[in-house]
Amino acid sequence: MQRTYAGDDSGRACAVTRGPKHHWFGYYDKCPWSADGRYMLAMEADFMDRPGRPDDSIRVGLVDLEEGDGEFHALDETHAWCWQQGTMLQWLGTDPNRLIIYNSVEDGRYVSIIRDIHSGETRTIPRPIYAVSPDGTQAIGLNFARVNRTRPGYGYRALPDPTEGEMHPEDDGIWHIDLETGETELVITIDQIVGIAYRQSMENENWFNHMQFCTDGSRFVWLHRWYRPGAASDKFSGKARFTRMFTANPDGSDIYLLADDDMVSHFDWLDERHIVAWAQHRQIGSRYFLYRDESPWLSVVGGDVFTSDGHMSYSPGDRRYLLTDTYWDAEMKRSLLIYDTETGARADLGRFLSPRRYSEEIRCDLHPRWNRDGTQVCFDSIHESTRQMYVIDLEGIVE
Repeated sequence: MQRTYAGDDSGRACAVTRGPKHHWFGYYDKCPWSADGRYMLAMEADFMDRPGRPDDSIRVGLVDLEEGDGEFHALDETHAWCWQQGTMLQWLGTDPNRLIIYNSVEDGRYVSIIRDIHSGETRTIPRPIYAVSPDGTQAIGLNFARVNRTRPGYGYRALPDPTEGEMHPEDDGIWHIDLETGETELVITIDQIVGIAYRQSMENENWFNHMQFCTDGSRFVWLHRWYRPGAASDKFSGKARFTRMFTANPDGSDIYLLADDDMVSHFDWLDERHIVAWAQHRQIGSRYFLYRDESPWLSVVGGDVFTSDGHMSYSPGDRRYLLTDTYWDAEMKRSLLIYDTETGARADLGRFLSPRRYSEEIRCDLHPRWNRDGTQVCFDSIHESTRQMYVIDLEGIVE
């Protein structure tokens, strides 16, 4: 069963931000809406046609949805940002109507800032965050300078990488961050993970990327990547790197190698035990797979409904629907769709133009995200010539 709404946006997509400045939210694993639905977080840049430089800053801020005029209200500037994931701007679970967190640069180091959007009061955490637990009390972070070198578009350029030249450093990896006390600790090192099911090909440059807490904050997942020998110059080809998926407790204990068949891409937690991911298995091929943490069990999700990678996330509350997107097709359009995991029904929400000149690091993936009650989705797009944020109402599509 498939319902398709033809055209770039079918009249369903409403712009939340407006030009001439460019606005986006970043990744698909965070909710831009405040808990009461009044504000939507966004970032603003003066350009969108080139990678950022070390001296480029962007603005973090929000849009008041009650005003409905698309005006961006800036709250701060930061040099810690990238096109794909922004500055990790998000609402903090301890007070998601008032507190936000994002990455910045202070005194020659990357940090994260907790800001009260109403009073303007701020608190600095001495390390940058990558993922925050649902309750907002803890985070995990990594070396964004190393990510920038190994995977441009996902790291930060403002500061040099002190680990450059080290293939699998012992003093770099994943930091646990207590957001209440500000205490940080290196809990998992790159060298440590290279030592698990070691391969000779790992004597190349290794890095970590893409981390997320499970729904109750008791575990987190991340990707371990390294370049295939002789292919390090091919930064954007999936064939140029190997990827494994790991899980662990926030303190770095009980590490588990969940996927080890060379390719894993995007993922989302279904609950505290299960993870959906676009991955490869040698006996099956590349599919959306559902994994059970700390177990060899897995299952294909959606069968042949999903034929390519996408940025997927489960609907809030019931976790029944899977929201995802695609990369560009032959017409340079990206599709936005929802899949019902109970009935197997798929609804296509639209296809959105993404001109070929905006590719690789400066591309604008849709990165769709749910609102907090599962009645709307927000995504980034450049189909109207500027980078802006859009919302689609799901009334009549998701019951």
